[in-house]
Amino acid sequence: MQNYVDGSLAQEMRSATAEQKVDALFNYMEERGQSFYDEVVTQLEHALQCAALARQNDASPTLITSALLHDLGHFILDEHNADTAFLAMDLNHEEIGAEYLAPFFPEIVTTPIRLHVPAKRYLCATDAAYHDGLSEASKKSLIVQGGVMSGEERETFEQIPHFQDALTLRQWDDLAKVKGLEMAELETYRNVVQQCLS
Repeated sequence: MQNYVDGSLAQEMRSATAEQKVDALFNYMEERGQSFYDEVVTQLEHALQCAALARQNDASPTLITSALLHDLGHFILDEHNADTAFLAMDLNHEEIGAEYLAPFFPEIVTTPIRLHVPAKRYLCATDAAYHDGLSEASKKSLIVQGGVMSGEERETFEQIPHFQDALTLRQWDDLAKVKGLEMAELETYRNVVQQCLS
């Protein structure tokens, strides 16, 4: 199956000033983020909850930006749970999102995004309690994402720069699914995101 990647956001960001890039990104997230990501939260709510957890844990600006943008691949693939393919097959949203953002952000931002799905596979291999705490949707998607990592895969994963940031991001990702949680608006992340642009 050929993935349909919406190129409109990248096109808008390409020749824009830093401020206009953030405008385009945030407008896109507001517009595309209203579909449901998981059982109880929208894509946008999930992104905001994840970024809020990063901020509460005094994360670096780059990791806060990774947390906010980690699921952009779902937005640009238009993946959501009303689409039967969303949990039935792996469309590699993490790779697609990271590649999409690579012209605009440094690797310290895009690598944790790229690795946040393998990080789930890694954590399932190294911590049985972690797997038990996953949401039902996350347990289902684990299967199509390749299942628990082998020992060899874990060793390879540990050699990648910023892999620890990816593990941290993954744990926030799993917690960022709280129905009705009040959060700071997207706009409050403007300065953080803008300073992380390449």
